[in-house]
Amino acid sequence: MASLLPVRCVASQRKSRINLRTALGITKQNYSSKKGSPLMHHQKSLPRLPIPKLEDTVRRYLAAQRPLLDGDQFRRTEKIAHAFQSGVGKRLQEELVAQDKNNTHTSYVSEPWLNWFLSIRYSTMLTNPFMVFNPDPKTEYNDQLVRATNMVCSAVRFMKTLQAGLQEPGVSHLNLTKSDTDDFQRVARWAPSFLSRPLDMSPFFRLFNSTRIPKRRVDELFTDEKARHLLVMRKGNMYVFDIVDRDGNSVTPAEVQSHLKYILSDPTPAAAFPLGVLTSENRDVWAGLRDKLIAAGNAEDLQIVDGALFCLSLDDDIMRDRIHLSHNMMHGDGCNRWFDKSITIILTKDGQASISHEHSWGDGLAVLVFQNEIFEETTERPLVHPGSAAAAAVDSASAVRRLQFNLDSELENGIKKAKENFDSLVSTLTIDAMEFKKGGKALLKKSKLSPDAVAQLAFQMGFLRQYGQTAVACETCSTAAFRHGRTDSIWSVTLQTQRCSHAFVFQPGRHSVEQLQAMLSECSTRHRQLIKEVIMGQGFDSHLLALEYLAHSEGEAVHGLFTDPAHTAIILDSSTLTSPAMDFAGFAPNTHDGFGLTYSIFDDWIGCTASSYPTRNVHEFLQCVHKSLEDIFTVLEGKTLG
Repeated sequence: MASLLPVRCVASQRKSRINLRTALGITKQNYSSKKGSPLMHHQKSLPRLPIPKLEDTVRRYLAAQRPLLDGDQFRRTEKIAHAFQSGVGKRLQEELVAQDKNNTHTSYVSEPWLNWFLSIRYSTMLTNPFMVFNPDPKTEYNDQLVRATNMVCSAVRFMKTLQAGLQEPGVSHLNLTKSDTDDFQRVARWAPSFLSRPLDMSPFFRLFNSTRIPKRRVDELFTDEKARHLLVMRKGNMYVFDIVDRDGNSVTPAEVQSHLKYILSDPTPAAAFPLGVLTSENRDVWAGLRDKLIAAGNAEDLQIVDGALFCLSLDDDIMRDRIHLSHNMMHGDGCNRWFDKSITIILTKDGQASISHEHSWGDGLAVLVFQNEIFEETTERPLVHPGSAAAAAVDSASAVRRLQFNLDSELENGIKKAKENFDSLVSTLTIDAMEFKKGGKALLKKSKLSPDAVAQLAFQMGFLRQYGQTAVACETCSTAAFRHGRTDSIWSVTLQTQRCSHAFVFQPGRHSVEQLQAMLSECSTRHRQLIKEVIMGQGFDSHLLALEYLAHSEGEAVHGLFTDPAHTAIILDSSTLTSPAMDFAGFAPNTHDGFGLTYSIFDDWIGCTASSYPTRNVHEFLQCVHKSLEDIFTVLEGKTLG
């Protein structure tokens, strides 16, 4: 703000800045140190998400279906799609465009996407993504109490920075060497951005104090911005304490440490009827049980849970390996989680940490920004240290309250049944991981190939190698460069990837190295085109969802386009995330016939975490993916396949 101050002596300028910071309450205890534009600085200037032309969406949809169908199947799907385009689809498109013109504050996909998520009736806990933190490089700071205290304090500082409008907005840098710099950040608050694309920050208000509330047919989102307490879970028991005082200041790190130490030392046995497991139930079943909980006199305590800033789950387990860690962070034992909270920070006995987030309110962008800030601050500027004593004068026994719920026999039976259903479901889930160490981003870029295209090709090639089929493969792609944009899907199976996969898997000896290299280049070029279309708001998946939602809201019968067998469930459901704060991430498949894939591409290696149910063999699949990557890199090195 210096350029807006009147000219005065240096001492006066310094005094004015100090007074301004004091007036805003910007203290080291309350706020993270920020230097760039305020969070919503670019929000009003964000472009609106365009509605694609209906004929373009139909064309792209059919292009995505072409490699998945035989001749007769494709002709049938083509006929259905063209009938939709010239008939009911044309009218729905006109209505969608008209509605969009009357709702310029948002995007045409915002309501359909939210409704889709909140209408899911099956258990949502396994589709909640988890993102595992890297360990603190200073190993002594991975002590459970020390790391939990630092993370809670950092999270509160992030929240208060966010509420004060001082959190920097997310930016997609188009040229990192020019725009991801301190100088650019200083300039960006005063001038339009020509070197980067600001991202939509609207989901951030649901990051804290928010919970998904189960309701019959369609759930609701609840946010209590006035709440000042943290929810802590241990052994299925639920504790709360204030982490912001009545004046709006964060409580001291020593107090937080004292309260968490008190909870970790609490001799109360594991909850006989852990309420958290109810959040893993079928949504309609959970809605009915919640109504019974309220009728039994638990409304006030449920609202305390719902309004908590976030949930901290303190687990007593020590992680054996990456697979054990994945299962723990995805679902745990079901008792020490509240899967409906917007975000949950999970800390194991040995200090392994993760963030799990409920998916309806937003996508990975806000959570990743949060995770990056937490990791940077706790590893570079920790507020408590190993061996530091908790505040001696703090009365944690009075400050910490363990919630106790009134349960009748019907509710107890409901909790028992929920636990049985939870155990049955997670027992069918298998998780495995793969690390390909023979090459990565550096060699792929040197070969002028898109690293993401090669990863997607390896998944398709691996499935073909394992099952002899081409499967529906979709990759999540953010549309957050638009106002209230969410995500869309890149349907990554193309005629080019189909041809290339068959050549590598079934006919390697029939093609020269040069021919195989040319096929890889064609796949990459086509994939880049698909990414560009989706990033620019020209994907077909969200558009079709919006049209279907509009028809449903008007009480129309579902058109054959949406019941066509070609409009099928995704088999290879994937998402890529890479961050200095994150070790790896994961989620469960959305269908019992699919794989849930998260992957990261580094300069010299590629990693993937995959999950499946018994219909698919995830171990064999990752072996096939690894073999596919080996073949691809062998060809890129100019060698023939054996």
